[in-house]
Amino acid sequence: MALRKSSIADRVYDALKDDIFEFRLLPGDKFSEGDIGDRLEASRTPVRQALFQLQREGYVDVLFRSGWQVKPLDFQKIAELYDLRITLEQAAVHKLCALPEKPLVLRTLRDIWNPASHAERAVGSTVRALDESFHGDLVVAAGNQEMSRIHREITERLRVIRRLDFTRDDRVDATYREHAAILAALDENDAQLAAKRLGSHIRSSHGAVQEITMERLREAAEEQRQRSASA
Repeated sequence: MALRKSSIADRVYDALKDDIFEFRLLPGDKFSEGDIGDRLEASRTPVRQALFQLQREGYVDVLFRSGWQVKPLDFQKIAELYDLRITLEQAAVHKLCALPEKPLVLRTLRDIWNPASHAERAVGSTVRALDESFHGDLVVAAGNQEMSRIHREITERLRVIRRLDFTRDDRVDATYREHAAILAALDENDAQLAAKRLGSHIRSSHGAVQEITMERLREAAEEQRQRSASA
């Protein structure tokens, strides 16, 4: 039985997004719908559906009569998004500390980020998802739906580089330690301390992911150069 076009588009979307996240397709790389269709064995319609979805999410651009391009990384815009994250999340913890009763989600977060032993820590994609949930849950718990919506949009736009923060053990260690410290300040209802720790945590993460991103881009570009030279 033939696959539905939507399922083929989903497969193409997943493959291309993984290529972008793993730097097999580098920022600035250009390609055509035909190139993608040949490589992924898909017709033009599902390829186009997948590419338009990636365009809506900010990962690729369509070029007039020139195919498609992986969107170049704009480090200035990334820095501005991190600044906005800090503003939103610090506002959220101030709101949390002003609530008459603390949301139950804080208890769940304490259990996750204060494991009884190192062996109980999450790893890989699980810790990435938990980190994203930690920050999102704090904003949602503050009770401002528009703040939550904007925060989700920022999270999606930063995901391509934020995920790199968990490719090194020292960064995973720092994430557990810093999340626990933020939650401890919230337990004490100390909004100023929680906001200070949260801002420091996000700034440290931003610095680390920018460093790792540049390193990965250099490695990927060199691998691409070597493949071209040996072809």
